[in-house]
Amino acid sequence: MSELNDLETAVETTWDAGDDASLAASRDAVERTVELLDQGVVRCAERVEGEWVARGWAKKAILLYFKLRQLEPMEAGPFRYYDKVPLKENYAELGVRVVPPAVARHGAFLSPGVVMMPSYVNIGAWVGPGTMVDTWATVGSCAQIGADVHLSGGVGIGGVLEPPQATPVIIEDGAFVGSRCIVVEGAIVGEQAVLGANVVITASTPIIDVTGDEPVEHRGVVPPRSVVVPGVRSKEFPAGTFQLPAALIIGQRTESTDLKTSLNDALRGFGVDV
Repeated sequence: MSELNDLETAVETTWDAGDDASLAASRDAVERTVELLDQGVVRCAERVEGEWVARGWAKKAILLYFKLRQLEPMEAGPFRYYDKVPLKENYAELGVRVVPPAVARHGAFLSPGVVMMPSYVNIGAWVGPGTMVDTWATVGSCAQIGADVHLSGGVGIGGVLEPPQATPVIIEDGAFVGSRCIVVEGAIVGEQAVLGANVVITASTPIIDVTGDEPVEHRGVVPPRSVVVPGVRSKEFPAGTFQLPAALIIGQRTESTDLKTSLNDALRGFGVDV
């Protein structure tokens, strides 16, 4: 723990100084922080007493790391890249399956049992055990993806590097995110929630529970075990009435069944496209 405290102090001091001399002097601390992000020892956000809290100093370390690094050629089999951040390595040792041409950057943590179909995981992200990152899904910088999550084809999980104090996108354990969904701006998808295809969740998207007699609205957070589909809501403008995107909670995954059965029930019983 003392090492982490020392690293945090060094990063914060360098960030506040904002000059090249301080950055050069703290190179070891910045690179060590990114190494610990790569190992999963440091995370850009963690749950504290039930609430997600951003680790702003870790995000600052990533931004400082970008300043320290120089563009250089990189190779991965037949693929050629030109970037500042090296690619992640040693997948066999990590117990991670990676299907070409999937890419994860150094500084992203992949837990044992993760499967990456041709997809992308950015620096600072944390991906939990048993999670599937399906074809052309993207996991943005600092996003936190839980255990046994399925990110379906074409899913876009946004990155939140700045401002450093902002909480990144969180997808909690057991969630199912359907094809072409977008989750951005630090939104949180609760445990075992199911997002049907093409659902868009931003910090300001109305997430409306329509299962009761009266609608109940949420913003920025999909409650655990919710089954969510795309919707619209009418809004009056000077030029007329128009339909704005919304997300509709149409049911719940039941606790009485195991996760696989519950997911199938959700998709079949509520007619959710994935």
